[in-house]
Amino acid sequence: MADTTTTHKPTLLIVDDDQLITDTLAFALGRDFDVLLSDSRSHAISLLRQLATPPQLALVDLGLPPVPHRPDEGFALISDLLAHSPSIKILVLSGQNDAANARHARTLGAAEFVAKPCDPENLKKILMHALQFRDAELRGAPDGTDALVGRSPAMEKLRSQISQYADSPFPALIEGESGSGKEMVANALHRMSSRREKPFLALNCAAISPTLVEPTLFGYVKGAFTGAAANKSGYFEDAGDGTLFLDEIGELPLELQAKLLRVLENGEYQRVGETQRRYSRARVIAATNRDLRQEIKKGHFRADLYHRLSVFTINVPPLRDMEDDKGLLLEHFCRFYADQARLAPFALDDSAARLWRDYHFPGNVRELRNIVIRLTTKYAGQRLSAAELEPELDVEAGAHAPDLAMPADPDALVEQAQRHLQRERGFNLDNMLKAWEHGYIEAAMKLTRGNVSQAAKLLGINRTTLYSRMESLQKQH
Repeated sequence: MADTTTTHKPTLLIVDDDQLITDTLAFALGRDFDVLLSDSRSHAISLLRQLATPPQLALVDLGLPPVPHRPDEGFALISDLLAHSPSIKILVLSGQNDAANARHARTLGAAEFVAKPCDPENLKKILMHALQFRDAELRGAPDGTDALVGRSPAMEKLRSQISQYADSPFPALIEGESGSGKEMVANALHRMSSRREKPFLALNCAAISPTLVEPTLFGYVKGAFTGAAANKSGYFEDAGDGTLFLDEIGELPLELQAKLLRVLENGEYQRVGETQRRYSRARVIAATNRDLRQEIKKGHFRADLYHRLSVFTINVPPLRDMEDDKGLLLEHFCRFYADQARLAPFALDDSAARLWRDYHFPGNVRELRNIVIRLTTKYAGQRLSAAELEPELDVEAGAHAPDLAMPADPDALVEQAQRHLQRERGFNLDNMLKAWEHGYIEAAMKLTRGNVSQAAKLLGINRTTLYSRMESLQKQH
């Protein structure tokens, strides 16, 4: 485990399978950063789970094993890192200098895309700049519903639910897409409750090794397992009368779900390695970007735990459902980041404003915020046209299909397509079909953990056909 207690240097995780590059960057950046090195997505996640505090910055190559000729592992790692630590700033440093890859990496949550080769001094400036904005975000985060910008019906409903559920002692489940602001909602629930002066503790279930979840939540006694040198309290005990936020609850191992259910039902738990019963008074708030009802059907999540957690359910709306709020969020973040960087804010002309309004923001508020940061840096004090804004947007990802679940009834499919055509501006059938194909292939690869033969079976095609289509899609991107 890296020791970050003896230095005030920010921690930088570099993930690249080229040892010459990692060694060079570690040497060049080591004076200013506490550098951690990794050569694969799996090793990077394993490394993060050993750290007491997640790194502030990450520098990620897209072409990682086992498929270094494709960006898939790098894309997946961006999502993994943000699930582990939503405040981390990710820069993509890649030889795959393709505009579509750059846009998609930023849609997933990367702060910037830097092409190889990159001068170390210039890279250091970019990293320091990203760190400056990260620190500003952490300092400037408002409390309660004041943190929720927008006046759309969806946002007003969200504020109303937070106000209604905030002071209840019962659990709450926050559902929403990645980047939509679920942790902000959890904070608002706590800040608006009578527990506001009590602790607010957050545990990301995706960011911790499954073997460490139980001792982290419930504590342990000396000698309970190798490395347990002294008694230690867990999150339930440390939260006291406050709030315990369990993010990415869908990642909680099945064997621990029963123990969490027990705490929710009667407050009872035990430290690992002891028989004494303890009782928690903390309010539990959970969040997920998964459909837990589908996870229940697959046998991955307990139905009784779901019903106990979802006494109150809050759905955080995706940004595409908050049409008028896109402009308000633009103004809010534009003022905030221009002020933090001591730069003049940029503005959009009419053509750029229309493009902004019509864009779907598949990465939600996180994507919007990162776009504003880049535009503030590049175009301070300038008025931008659509031509200058468009390269920042992942337009292909923004052209949402209706839903990947196709209705069995042909008439229902026609009605669904009709609604979509009426709603969608600039529809393109070829792009839509490509998006559906790409989506199903990516889904099959994720479900089979990259096993091409099994993915082909799921998709109902042979393995060579799948390889051919994957290569074709890669060339298109």
